[in-house]
Amino acid sequence: MIGVFVLGLCLLLAGGTSAPALTSPAFLISGMREIPSPPRGTSWAPQPRTADGLRMVASADGQQFQLHTAGGDRTFLPGVDLGDTTPGHLPGEGPISAAQYRAWFAAMGWLGLRVVRIYEIHPPAFYEQLAAWNQANTERPLYLVQGVRLPDETYVKKRNLFDKPFTDAFRRELRAASEAVTGKLTRTATFGQVGGVWATDVTPWLAGWIIGREIDPGAAAASDRRNASAPRFLGRYFRNTPKSTPTERWLAARMNDLAGYVAGHGVSQPIAFVNWPTTDPLKHPQEPLPQEDLLPIDANHVLPTADWPAGTFASYHAYPFYPDFLRHEPKLINYEYEGHADPYAGYLADLRRHHATMPTLITEFGVPSSIGSAHNAPLGRSQGGHSEQDAMRINAELLRMIKDQGLGGGFVFSWADEWYRYTWNTAGQQDPARRQLWHDPLTNEQHFGLLAMDADGPPDAGEQRLLDSDGWPARAVTARVDEEYLHLEAKLAGSPPGSMMVSFDVLPGVTGAPMPGSGDRRPDAVFALNLVGHSGQAYVRNQLDPMKLDFRVPASDRGPAPEGWKPVELLVNRALTLPRTGAKLPLELQNAGQLRHGTWDPQDDEADSRALWELDGDDLSVRVPWAMLGFADPSARRVGLPRNGKLTTQVSPGVTVSLTASGTDQAVGQVRWAAWTRPYYTERLKQGAAELRDAALVVTAGD
Repeated sequence: MIGVFVLGLCLLLAGGTSAPALTSPAFLISGMREIPSPPRGTSWAPQPRTADGLRMVASADGQQFQLHTAGGDRTFLPGVDLGDTTPGHLPGEGPISAAQYRAWFAAMGWLGLRVVRIYEIHPPAFYEQLAAWNQANTERPLYLVQGVRLPDETYVKKRNLFDKPFTDAFRRELRAASEAVTGKLTRTATFGQVGGVWATDVTPWLAGWIIGREIDPGAAAASDRRNASAPRFLGRYFRNTPKSTPTERWLAARMNDLAGYVAGHGVSQPIAFVNWPTTDPLKHPQEPLPQEDLLPIDANHVLPTADWPAGTFASYHAYPFYPDFLRHEPKLINYEYEGHADPYAGYLADLRRHHATMPTLITEFGVPSSIGSAHNAPLGRSQGGHSEQDAMRINAELLRMIKDQGLGGGFVFSWADEWYRYTWNTAGQQDPARRQLWHDPLTNEQHFGLLAMDADGPPDAGEQRLLDSDGWPARAVTARVDEEYLHLEAKLAGSPPGSMMVSFDVLPGVTGAPMPGSGDRRPDAVFALNLVGHSGQAYVRNQLDPMKLDFRVPASDRGPAPEGWKPVELLVNRALTLPRTGAKLPLELQNAGQLRHGTWDPQDDEADSRALWELDGDDLSVRVPWAMLGFADPSARRVGLPRNGKLTTQVSPGVTVSLTASGTDQAVGQVRWAAWTRPYYTERLKQGAAELRDAALVVTAGD
């Protein structure tokens, strides 16, 4: 197996600090026993066409998305979605350096990815470095799909997409984006919006546009009722069909706005709007949640005119784990792909069948490499609970499937892990104002990246020696902390026990029943380890159990635990009822506190990124996710205390550690750390990335 692929430097960033300069946009490969040769084949250099005086490097022809290159028209595009943030930052703060962009583009090229899709205007360095990379790699350039996000969420609050201030703000951003890609934009930074001078023209490699974001179905349905009399839009570049809805008419007008701005620069590119299964135009009668099949939005109702030669396409953010109709719709669950039932393949086939006159691209897909999950899925493609190798294997499998089903492209979400993200089943347990300052393995949304953003901890934090004695079960224990874990290293005494309890006290004032086997101690969290069977379970005291913050789960549905304690679990589906059959579906829990044994060293081919403890001879290593200790914000040392269904927090003086084995209770010491506002991290491609690379080369081999 190919080992870990590591970018050529450890980027330690905070605030507006720039990354250390690289001597070239190259990246280094570390820990590899074999370095694959660069992919060979015909040229991917752009060979644009001209129609009606507009130059275009890509266009739609029926169901084919065609990228016009010197090696012929490419009809399938493997790509990746790139956000605009790094650890410690929120979107729009523009912290990505030119050095990072250079290294990232090189890594994308090594992976065989041909397109980078961005959601909004990036800082000028993005466009400068993209052009520089492509000019230096003329035969294997990286094409761009530019996004334009909605300006804010006011349409949801006002229940009106046609709200004039909202629409005007979006039109201004559409114009700004058209100027950014042609190198003709200057603007001042504002909150959530980068500023600078854009002077680089990247239109030679601009393969398309995707505007907007996933539309809220309830708000859009209300907007449609409010604007029912809005006339069908008939613009110079885009128009609506007679069956269009008000939402589709608003989207057609915005696509027409963008086309007008772009045409002014003498170019044309395919333009699409963001869609997702929640608002797809298909019917899903077995979907148990009404809002997931409430409002259809159909790209077939928004069509280009003869004055827009590049055309349009249908763009979907479609994952294999959500919505629930993927698990219950008979037509989908019985769809056969490669000799077995595969509902996601069936869904892809349905999308392509519906959009019979335009290309369909899956512009977000993938699964996260996280300990925590948020939804179960058929065929093990759940929203989390995957090792890095498993996530990359599934992503590779899905990319090949998207090509096999006749779609025009697949963009993996996402390039890098994003610490600021949240998900429905852990968000209520965290301080939202400081979420970007630490990394939670239980929050799956933070782990979709191909590029790991590994927490490093402050370089001057040092190791804390907690225990150095002739005691039993351990002779020595050291600790260190980083933005993701509390790490313990223990040297066990002679005759190690068959099982051990590692106990953690985070708030001395919280008391209750002791954990059986821990003597008179009353810790707040426990790792119960079977040292012989290499298994384990994490528990948390009832008072700190975070599930009660968001969801009422009957005690009878929770996993086994001693009285006064709960296993660390996540709700991954509420109890539901299927609308057609009336079948009752029970709630579903993930045992996120199942403690996997093994190495997590990314230099080791056998590593499991989900492993939390390892016993190697007398050496015991344990790493504890902050969430499993009840922390709502470890960067401020604040522990979450659920009270009356709301999150309150209390500052922890530190984490007091003790060990218990065979009735012997051993006090270890207290781990302390300073609060932080600047996170440190290291970048590396995740284990298994080479498998995705192989898939990317396969799906483009026929072009």
